[in-house]
This record gives sequence, C-alpha cells and structure tokens, in this order.
Amino acid sequence: MADGFHADMGPQYEGEVIRKENLYIEFGGPKVARKFELATVKSPEEVENERIELIGPDLKDFTEGGSYPLAILVDVAGSELDKDAEAIIERRIHMFTNYTEGWYHMNQRQDMWLRMNQDCHKKGFESLRELGEILSFLYTSELSIIESIQITLVTDDKKIEELLPHALEVYTARDERTRTLRDEDVDTFYGCVLCQSFAPTHLSVITPDRIANCGAINWFDGRSAAKIDPEGPIFAIPKGDLIDPIKGEYSGVNKIESERSMATYDRVYLYSAFEHPHTSCGCFEAIVFYIPEADGFGVVNRDFKGETVIGETFSHMAGDTSGGRQVEGRLGTGLEQLMSPKFIQADGGRKRIVWLPKEIKERYKEAFEADGVYDKIPTEEDVKNTDELMEFLEKVGHPWIAGEVELPE
Repeated sequence: MADGFHADMGPQYEGEVIRKENLYIEFGGPKVARKFELATVKSPEEVENERIELIGPDLKDFTEGGSYPLAILVDVAGSELDKDAEAIIERRIHMFTNYTEGWYHMNQRQDMWLRMNQDCHKKGFESLRELGEILSFLYTSELSIIESIQITLVTDDKKIEELLPHALEVYTARDERTRTLRDEDVDTFYGCVLCQSFAPTHLSVITPDRIANCGAINWFDGRSAAKIDPEGPIFAIPKGDLIDPIKGEYSGVNKIESERSMATYDRVYLYSAFEHPHTSCGCFEAIVFYIPEADGFGVVNRDFKGETVIGETFSHMAGDTSGGRQVEGRLGTGLEQLMSPKFIQADGGRKRIVWLPKEIKERYKEAFEADGVYDKIPTEEDVKNTDELMEFLEKVGHPWIAGEVELPE
C-alpha cells in the first residue's frame, strides 16, 4: 500500500465501478437528500496544514450497504492561489477519489456520490479520516501551488443541513459570473477530459456560453485550471474558424474533438441536439431529451424521482445517453446551460422545451418567463404521459406547438 495507507493510489484505478454486490458503503447519491463538496481558498493563518477532521459518525458506526450523507470541505492556501482556483480544486475531489483503490466518485457539487467496496474495507480501511488523508496527500503531490491544506469530512446530517446553504450560494455566484460573457468575446475555449476514465471518447467543451456537462466548470474555471496545471485534464482549445454560428461549430473544437475521442468523432455542434451533438459523459447534471410526439424537448435532472413524461426515469435515460457518445436527441448537460442564450439555439432554444420537472421550472423561472413560455410548460404535476402532454400544450397554446417559433437559419 502507498505510504502506509490501506488502499493503493494511481490513475490505474480510474474507471473502477463499484456494483451493489461488492458495495460496503456509499455516501451521497440519489438516495441521500443532503450532500456536497466545497473547496475554499483561504489565507495561510486560516488553514492548519494537513489537519483532517471528521464531524459525525465514522465508517464503523454505519450499517454495511447503507447510504449516508456526506460533505467534503477542502480548505487550501498558497501565495499563487486565488478564488478562481476553487472550482478546479473542488473538481479534483472526483479525480483523486477515483485514484484510490476501492473507491468510486461520481457527479459533483450537491449531487456528488461516493462508494467504497468490500475489498477495501477488508484491507483495513476503517475510517473516513483515511480518505481525507489520501486526498490531502494527492492534492499536495499533484498540485504544488497548494502550500497548505486542511480537509473536513462531515457525516452529521444536521451539520450538513446547516452548511449546505452557503455552498449553494457559492455555486450560484460562480455560475452567475459568466452570464454576461459571450463566446464571441474570447479567442480560446477549454476542454475537460476528467471523465474519460468512465467515458473514453468524451471531451467536455467549455465556453463562455457553455458550462461543462457536470455543471461544475465554467469558462473562468477552465482558464484557471489550465494555468494551475498546464499538463492536467483541463486545457486550452483554440477556437479556430467559426463554421456555423447557429449550431456552434468551430474548426478548432472539431480538431481537438477528433484527437481526444481517438478519431471516433470529428465534428461537434455546441448548440444543437441533432446531427453532431456534444458527447455526454456520465457526470452530467441533467439530460435534454427529444419528445417525438410533440417534436419538442424535455429536461430531466439527476435528482428527479420517478418517470418522466415519456415513461423513462433519469437513470434509465442516463444509461442510453452516457459513455462519451454522440446521441441524437439526447444531451447530457449542466443545468446552468438553461440560462445560456445559446442553449440548443439551432433547435429552437428554451421555446422548444415542452416538459420540465417542477423544481427545475421554478429554479429557472426567470429565463423561461423571459421567453414567454413559463406558463406553457407542464411538469410532472400537470401531465403523466405524452397523450396528456399534447392535450396540455394545445390547450395552453404553447408557441412551439402553435407554430409561432421559427428556427434560426
């Protein structure tokens, strides 16, 4: 074992999937209401280097096979670190947990999901503090820009409930920062291949108008990541020539798409769900899905419980969408993309959305109201199937169904 730990470490363990039959314990995920991960850059005097703190029950206190709440707080300091680095450091929790033999990490922010397998426990991994120690070791080994680090793991549900609102405020502030910047304002986009261990042909293209599929990395974050770790999984993409301004096709993006997908794909439309849609990994926050009966789109997020209007759950749909593939009519996406003026703009944008979970409709109410479709979009409370969907859309006069929306040329 590496450096006295009860688990080996290295990129060879990325892509290790932990199935139910070999599960020892899991934290977060769809069965747990409260969970999150947050990285914060602080002043040196605020960070007690290499301190690992656990607030709440430890592994031995939980029932084997259960699902439990967890918050991971990573506080760092360094003379060259600034607030722009926080999202990048935070996203490395995904990478470094998956570097750990017997551990699995999926998703991000308030949707994160960790699993530990039976074999890892049998080898003596008996405390979450050790996970904190491993993360601390990997952070300082891989990112020399970090001069001091402390990690807090919280399993006490009431404490997580207390801390979560601040984390959500931080996530929102990060997302809002890019809302006034457009693709036309920059010469460089960014690419992320953090998820290639699970989706080997996937490249997440990050632009001012397009957040990463995971919803955790925006354009500013990409710029910061490429600066902090030039040889890392997030890197600059020269835009190249603009081939199609509506579909969002660029020669520079196509070139990198071909290289990073092992020539599986050589074209990508950043703002269309058809022909050459963006690849989908597995960490996406939501899925944009085509509904043939309405010739429109629905959106379902990872936390939505039950069946969508087409009779499929998120997990079932994710199986058909993920893996780094281009799937026409299915887009894995970050939810913040709903705020972008270029959201599937080639296909009609938000005005072509004909179904949403109530929670997502309310969260992005302002954007849908601005497009005049907020009151025209049903939720799971309004319709249960496509027959009811069509009846609802025709009754309220949804502009897409009424033929009032023209596709851009």
